[in-house]
Amino acid sequence: MGTLRDLQYALQEKIEELRQRDALIDELELELDQKDELIQKLQNELDKYRSVIKPATQQVVKQTELHEHQRTKRQAISAEPTAFDIHDLSHVTLPFYPKSPQSKDLIKEAILDNDFMKNLELSQIQEIVDCMYPVEYGKDSCIIKEGDVGSLVYVMEDGRVEVTKESVKLCTMGPGKVFGELAILYNCTRTATVKIDGFS
Repeated sequence: MGTLRDLQYALQEKIEELRQRDALIDELELELDQKDELIQKLQNELDKYRSVIKPATQQVVKQTELHEHQRTKRQAISAEPTAFDIHDLSHVTLPFYPKSPQSKDLIKEAILDNDFMKNLELSQIQEIVDCMYPVEYGKDSCIIKEGDVGSLVYVMEDGRVEVTKESVKLCTMGPGKVFGELAILYNCTRTATVKIDGFS
C-alpha cells in the first residue's frame, strides 16, 4: 500500500492528465468550429450557384406597345475587364463611356438588384457603370453560350432574353437585369446560354 505522498503524486498525475485531455478537447472543438464555418461558407457558395440554375418561377410580363414587338434589334450594355498589372493598380485608368442619366440609373439599379453584385462598394459600382457601353443584338442572336469562357457582364436595357441550361429553359429576363456575372466573379465558364427572345 502506497504512502500518502505516493497517493498525492498519483492524484497530481491524474489531474495533469485530465488537464491535457481538456486542452486537447478545447483544441479539437476549436478546429471543429473552424470546419463548421468553412462548411457554412461553402454551402453559401453552393446556394448561390444553385440559385442560377434553379428554374425561375412564373414571371409577370408587362404588355408593351405594338411597335416594340416588331423591332428586330435588342440592346444590352456590357462591360469588359481591363487588363492591368495587379502590383500597380494605382496607375490603372479604366475606360469611360458616356451615357444618359437613365442608362446610368438602370445599370446601377440592376447591379444593386443582383444577388452576386449588390454587396460591392458604391465606388466599385460607379466604376462598373462608367465602363459599360451599349451593344445591340439582332433577333434570335446568342449573347452567351453555356460552357464558353466569358469576359463580359451584361445589363439588359431593352428587349428580352431567354436563359437556358442544357437546353432546358430557366427563365426569361427583361430590362434592368444583370447576366453573365458568374463567369467573371468566379472565374468559371458560362453557366447558361442566353439568347434574344424571338417573341419579344
